Amino acid sequence: MRGGCRLFPVLLLALLRGLCHGREPAPGAVTCGSVLKLLNTRHSVRLHSHEVKYGSGSGQQSVTGVEASDDANSYWRIRGKSDGSCQRGTPVQCGQAIRLTHVNTGKNLHTHHFPSPLSNNQEVSAFGDDGEGDDLDIWIVQCSGTYWEREDAVRFKHVGTEVFLSITGEQYGHPIRGQREVHGMPTANHHNYWKAMEGVFIKPSMDPAKHDEL
Repeated sequence: MRGGCRLFPVLLLALLRGLCHGREPAPGAVTCGSVLKLLNTRHSVRLHSHEVKYGSGSGQQSVTGVEASDDANSYWRIRGKSDGSCQRGTPVQCGQAIRLTHVNTGKNLHTHHFPSPLSNNQEVSAFGDDGEGDDLDIWIVQCSGTYWEREDAVRFKHVGTEVFLSITGEQYGHPIRGQREVHGMPTANHHNYWKAMEGVFIKPSMDPAKHDEL
């Protein structure tokens, strides 16, 4: 019994350390409410937006790809297609409809029938106020399993126009020199794979104040 008593504090300490770190052995699924950066796996740039409007097309807030991994304007929040349809901490399923809301400006990832300025594909913009835009903000997560896993490359297919979120490498000049054009393409190919990278991932069935940070 004494040996068991001596062992108990050691086991308790190990358990508490595990809870404080809040980490799982495997990365796990991307969950609703998580805030993350998305890397285009073909071109190694992160999905990005900022308070710079397109000079043509819709004139809405531009969406680009950037190489820097530490840019605060590359964070996006995972939300459902409507309020309450993607409860905080719930794993996102393959085939689920979501919105991606740009954290710093509160605008949603959006596309519509305007030509993109460099490649003449379909323009992708950031639209709305405080996370509320319209039906053209909705994207389907395409992946091969049951859930969107953090280590997997996935596609985002636009519900309203059926294009895929893509980058093919065209670069802007002033005032966003070197940033890549993000656009919609009608075909699934190697230009439209994205992977979850840095972020704050809300765990399933947890208090919203608890999360994994990467």
